Amino acid sequence: MLYRPYGRTGKDCSVLGFGGMRFENVDDRDACVEMIVEAAKGGINYFDTAPAYFGIKSETVFGEGLRELRRLGLPYYCATKTFEQTEKAIRTEIEAQLERLGVQQIDFYHVWCILTPEAWGERKRNGTWATFQKLKDEGLIGHICVSSHLIGDEIRKLLQADPFEGVLFGYSAYNFSAREKAFEAIRDRGLGCVVMNPLGGGLIPQHPEVFSFIKSREDQGMVEAALHFLWSHPEITTTLVGFSNVQEIREALAAVESFRAVDSAHVERIRAAIGDAFLHLCTGCQYCDNCPEGIPVPQLMDAYNHLHLTGKKDAIAERLKWHWNLPASEASRCNECGSCEAACTQHLPIIERLKAIVELAR
Repeated sequence: MLYRPYGRTGKDCSVLGFGGMRFENVDDRDACVEMIVEAAKGGINYFDTAPAYFGIKSETVFGEGLRELRRLGLPYYCATKTFEQTEKAIRTEIEAQLERLGVQQIDFYHVWCILTPEAWGERKRNGTWATFQKLKDEGLIGHICVSSHLIGDEIRKLLQADPFEGVLFGYSAYNFSAREKAFEAIRDRGLGCVVMNPLGGGLIPQHPEVFSFIKSREDQGMVEAALHFLWSHPEITTTLVGFSNVQEIREALAAVESFRAVDSAHVERIRAAIGDAFLHLCTGCQYCDNCPEGIPVPQLMDAYNHLHLTGKKDAIAERLKWHWNLPASEASRCNECGSCEAACTQHLPIIERLKAIVELAR
């Protein structure tokens, strides 16, 4: 395993991290704990979860897994998040998280999901920053971090404005140009950097013919190519992969063993191939899965990706039928309330896309 310093914290983290939002069966506790142990035995020491991943089940599973790691003497760092804003609410949440995780301190605690500069300003006014500082002083958290979906100058300004110790954001070979400016602040401030969605929510390995341009060697698999591209960024401490099963862990661990840094010329070739073509693909984060009408928005947006990737009008219907077992008519139930778009971390025009799905299905 390759380890890198997490900013100026004095902690060294594995370049491959375990993201806890894609367990194949989160209710199979034995299988989930087996995955966590398999990852740790392979050298992974960064484990990331959140209170809304499978409800609270991901944190609970991680708690069981971390207890087993302690029993086996395997080292780890745990990371989780809070969307709460006031001191009372944050304290209530972190007390429950510490109990679920079975730890006395959360190593990397994140202000979760900053979507706009205005939203961060509101949280600060409500006491978020002051509370995080108190929690660190009390030893309940090790380091103050932020999880952000801002892009361009906005994410750079966020990281330069407040003394966070680390940042988590989405970054992959198809959307890297949207967050490159974050690295300016990461270098200047000496921040730890963790990236999520390194495989584009599974899009990259699912479409090797479309994304073949990211490969730097003919013998690379698509998972390898995507991860090797990210690990070639010295600013990135850890890359989170949302593992579903043990086989995926082994595949990602093999990519660490075969890693050779990508040169700058290849990065420029990727930049030229991407342009703006892939910046508007849904990454499958599922934050939009809150429709009051019960519309399966994440599945419909996944199907819309296939239209974008293939250019075929029947791609949406085929994806919905054969992969999700859903009719396109699900999209017609939209009443345009906007709750999905308000939750979308990429600010995608979901309502417009739902209308397009209905039209293309006719």
